[in-house]
Amino acid sequence: MKAQILAATVALIAAAPLVPALADDAWNIDSKHAVAEFSVKHMMVSNVRGTLTGIKGTANWDGKNIKKLKVDAEIDVRTINTNEQQRDEHLRSAEFFDANKYPVISFRSKKSVAVKGGKFKLIGDLTMHGVTREVQLDVDGPTPAVKDPWGNERVGATATTKVNRKDFGIEYNKLLEAGGAVIGDEVSITLDIELLRSRPSSPSTGSKSG
Repeated sequence: MKAQILAATVALIAAAPLVPALADDAWNIDSKHAVAEFSVKHMMVSNVRGTLTGIKGTANWDGKNIKKLKVDAEIDVRTINTNEQQRDEHLRSAEFFDANKYPVISFRSKKSVAVKGGKFKLIGDLTMHGVTREVQLDVDGPTPAVKDPWGNERVGATATTKVNRKDFGIEYNKLLEAGGAVIGDEVSITLDIELLRSRPSSPSTGSKSG
């Protein structure tokens, strides 16, 4: 009798469809809803602002313990846009980002520290222009998870930081006659990111986004 029950159980398992395992803490950056904005002082009197898109990457987070958050992301340098074509081409050149040689800015987190007000600090290695430096992101979020019209689960977060471009070997500049530099060294960065929970897809269904 036991042998018959065992045989039936094995048969049921063999007949069951294989469903890929899904880690509840696996998220992907939604590139359609992710942007990096930056600003740098120009002529000592105003700020030049621009954006970088082409952001992709992953995050591991259980939705509860921010200390367990892990982020691995990269940005396409060639997408830089300051709304002035000649300046954008100059920024992509070897005098600045050298996008042909270093087409990607990457960030890999090392630890996160919770602070008051639903915020936290994300510390990790930023690699830009072939140079890696540790940076700290001040993060607001993640937001509570919501489901979009296609059933995808999403969260969002905004992160800010400041870096010195010369720390990454981007040293091009010119001096003003009255003193000071044409371009400031400190760059302010703001990242707005949406994360999409990973889930298995079938040939007939898959995640969509608007």
